Amino acid sequence: MNKTIVVKLAAAAVVVALAGCTDIKPLQADIDSLKQQVGKLQTEVDAAKASADSAARSASAAQNSSSQAAQAASAAQSTANQALSAAQAAQSSVDATNEKIDRMFKKSVSK
Repeated sequence: MNKTIVVKLAAAAVVVALAGCTDIKPLQADIDSLKQQVGKLQTEVDAAKASADSAARSASAAQNSSSQAAQAASAAQSTANQALSAAQAAQSSVDATNEKIDRMFKKSVSK
C-alpha cells in the first residue's frame, strides 16, 4: 500500500508542478495573434490571386484584340493588292486607248 500512496503523491506533485509552471493564457494569446495574422495573410493572398486572375484575363483579351487587328490588317492588305491590280489593268487599258487615239489622230492629220 505504501507504493500506491507514493505513486499518488508523485502524480499529484507532478500535476501541481505542471499547473504552476505552465500558464496557458500567454500561449492562448500567442495562438490568437497567430490566427489573426494567418487570417490577414489569407485575405492578402486571396486579393493577390484575384488581381493576378484579372491581369491574366486582360492579357488574354489584349491577345485576342491583337489577333483580330492582325487579321483585319491582312484583309486590308489583300484588298489593297486587289485594288492595285485593278488600277494597273485600268491604266493599261487607258494607255492602249490613248495609243489608238494618237494613231487615229496622226492618220487624220496626215490625210
